[in-house]
Amino acid sequence: MTALVIHGHFYQPPRENPWTGEVERELSATPYHDWNERIHDECYGSNAYARIEGHESILINNYAHISFNFGPTLLSWLERHHPQTYQRVLAADRESAAKRGGHGNAIAQAYGHAILPLCNDRDRLTQVVWGLADFRYRFGRDAESLWLPETAANDATLSLLIDQGLRYVILAPEQASRVRRDSDAWVDLASGGVDTTQAYRYMHYDGSDRSLAVFFYNGPLARAIAFEHALASSRTLLDRFMKVAQTGTLVNVATDGETYGHHFKFGDLCLAHALEIEAKEAGFWITNYGEYLDHYPPEFEVALNNGPEDEGTSWSCAHGVGRWSRDCGCHTGGQAGWNQGWRGPLRAALDFLRDYTAGYFENLGTELLRDPWAARNAYIQVVLDEGRSWKMFLNEHASRPLSTAEEERVLALLEIQRNSLLMFTSCGWFFSDLAGIETIQIMKYAARVMELQELMGISAPRAEFLEMMAEARSNVPAKGNGAEIFSRFADPSSHEVVAEPTIAI
Repeated sequence: MTALVIHGHFYQPPRENPWTGEVERELSATPYHDWNERIHDECYGSNAYARIEGHESILINNYAHISFNFGPTLLSWLERHHPQTYQRVLAADRESAAKRGGHGNAIAQAYGHAILPLCNDRDRLTQVVWGLADFRYRFGRDAESLWLPETAANDATLSLLIDQGLRYVILAPEQASRVRRDSDAWVDLASGGVDTTQAYRYMHYDGSDRSLAVFFYNGPLARAIAFEHALASSRTLLDRFMKVAQTGTLVNVATDGETYGHHFKFGDLCLAHALEIEAKEAGFWITNYGEYLDHYPPEFEVALNNGPEDEGTSWSCAHGVGRWSRDCGCHTGGQAGWNQGWRGPLRAALDFLRDYTAGYFENLGTELLRDPWAARNAYIQVVLDEGRSWKMFLNEHASRPLSTAEEERVLALLEIQRNSLLMFTSCGWFFSDLAGIETIQIMKYAARVMELQELMGISAPRAEFLEMMAEARSNVPAKGNGAEIFSRFADPSSHEVVAEPTIAI
């Protein structure tokens, strides 16, 4: 039988106001209150309750049939605002684990959807550790894999996944550089030329024998689903599966989960009908990556394409990971003549603020915590438990019994770090302009970082930060530069922050 694995990456950037914890009205999502609500209606909820018609109506939980990951911050929002959908997601993982030898369909995701190769070592570790902890808290088991935001990877990133005990990862075909069987000579691959009908073994870059499996999804099939109307009907989708099946015994594809219902209306129903009826009738073995590996372990080793200057590669940038650091030419939306020269100054300003806060965190934290960075990694337990674990956390990480004022100081230091991590949510760089809502959202985390510093009596580097932000400029002249956009739309210390800007894209 040919194995069929469909992976959906379900994700939205965190949209909550850092001061209130609530998602404010987003006018661009009208008639819905915000984009989370709109996409829940069109995708997340509809995939949990996909109704297909035939001799009798059948209600399908698509998550029980596909491999999937949900962004941790999105799951937190679903838990609060749409608990029935949230429970259907968790139930799908339990159901699939029971059917597939203990291998649930769900995998983890790096917590804040930062581009991991562009993170420093400490932030990269925390993003992974928090993502794994969030998964364990919600799904009640350890994750076998972790979705890399934008599939962005380099050797340091994959080796970290091995260090964390993960079993496999999903990458784009262009991210493979060369392959070999055992100790045979390496065979160089053309871009996208890897055989996607099998798993590969990736070895830790420290030269040890530690490894994890890599699945490269089928690129043409992914493009057909995401951009070429393969979801026009379940029969069309099955025909695509059958075409790939002629080349090997594994058909595997990964796309944004929002493709099924949000990007393509009725894509959720197409997916449900294809997997519940057509694929089964065609003899496909509908499975997930963990179960597949039990039967077909890797026979070939793969080396990663590390991209320009080894900074990494991804599935949505033809220039490695340039989309999140410079004007590489990749963008979504915008008008003719627009550029993304604002990306570099934005990242430089946030890197500067991150490093500034890290210095204070380490110096002040050392007075109160046994190991400040270990405490930061463990702080996710407090975030998930809404403070109920605070005393337990302090018992484990405080260097001595703390006064109430000292406890508040520790909490403020850790909240600064949490917001500092969220500043690097990838969506802040993904789209066309500096004044877009996703970019302003990460500016809000920066504003919250500096506000918390000032409340602690720490001198925040506001002037230096704004000077760096002024180097970034919107494509809409009326919006001005990054310092002006930050002050007007993100920083309540300047004045009352105005509503969401309207950008023509």
